[in-house]
Amino acid sequence: MKPTKKLYDQDAYQTEMDATVVSCSPATMDDKNVYQVVLDKTIFFPEEGGQTPDQGTLGVRQVLDVQIKDGVIVHTLDGELEEGSVVHGILDWNHRFNNMQQHSGEHIFSGLVHARFGYDNVGFHLSDQVVTMDFNGMITPEEAAEIEYAANQTIISNLEVQVSYPSKEELAVLDYRSKIEIEGQVRIITVPNIDVCACCAPHVRRTGEIGMLKIVSMQNYKGGIRISILCGFRALEDFRKKTQVVTELSKTFSANQDTLVEAVEKVKSMNQSLKNELLDAKSEYMEAKLASIPTEQENAYLFETNLDALVMRNAVNTLVSRHAGVSGIFTGNDDEGYRFIMGSKADDARNVLNLLKEKWEVRGGGSPAMVQGSIMAKKEELLSVLK
Repeated sequence: MKPTKKLYDQDAYQTEMDATVVSCSPATMDDKNVYQVVLDKTIFFPEEGGQTPDQGTLGVRQVLDVQIKDGVIVHTLDGELEEGSVVHGILDWNHRFNNMQQHSGEHIFSGLVHARFGYDNVGFHLSDQVVTMDFNGMITPEEAAEIEYAANQTIISNLEVQVSYPSKEELAVLDYRSKIEIEGQVRIITVPNIDVCACCAPHVRRTGEIGMLKIVSMQNYKGGIRISILCGFRALEDFRKKTQVVTELSKTFSANQDTLVEAVEKVKSMNQSLKNELLDAKSEYMEAKLASIPTEQENAYLFETNLDALVMRNAVNTLVSRHAGVSGIFTGNDDEGYRFIMGSKADDARNVLNLLKEKWEVRGGGSPAMVQGSIMAKKEELLSVLK
């Protein structure tokens, strides 16, 4: 089959086309019946080079996926098209332009990192939510902020984003990123004085169309750094969401944006203090309750509605030290089930656990000295078995 003519290479801003259906075959995707269609030409960019595929329609059919293999572009549709027919395609321009903003912004950021540190972008992924870049070297938050600022300076300079197809002789002497073995014609994207890189994806015409670039996260990754960014309208949407969160939190904590972190830390500290006081109170309560159980009682089991794991464990240790048989604490209720810890200094606590497993669905395990887990059962039924 002949390679598909890539209209997006000729004009990244073309949003509609008429193309001939070369083939249409049934297939499955996510357990659903779909059709894979090959056209003689297309405006739809496939999933390639770390970027998600374009979206849109072919006739009345929805484009669910676009892939490329050996130069042939396959469109996955939710319905059938007649082979040999001419179909009208409409691109989801908002999705395409958002991807163009992200990808062009990534080139600028990666180019600036390469120029300053000499690092390569060894991993790139452009999803519909965020752009991630993996660099093979470390960058501090302060250095990343400087790169971010320089990238936005490049954006507002409104530089032309140039597309070229150098000959093999020109490529041999050209200094460009992503210098890997590529079959066929290599496509070069150039942002003057910022970046020169091999790339197959659609890009904006001028850097000003990117709008803005914002780092949203950084993390150490495989000896280097993974940086996530957003550009343009996706950066704006992210900012809107975060502004809404800040506004709601400001109302909740009665603090403005500048003092919000301080207010949250204050409440966090107060909450921890109250937790500690509650833990002490529960421990004292349990001590009193445990002391009321006669020490000559061989097995001792208690049911409580809400206990922390630490209080439970301490209580079981106390019971085990005072009683000869198996002792345990169950916390929860009949509707949602119970968490439990059981132990013994002489018997094998696993025997009781296995007894419970014979009658109910139990998750958990442990050693002869102590077992723990969760169970869905009624308190009265549990007590009847434990006794």
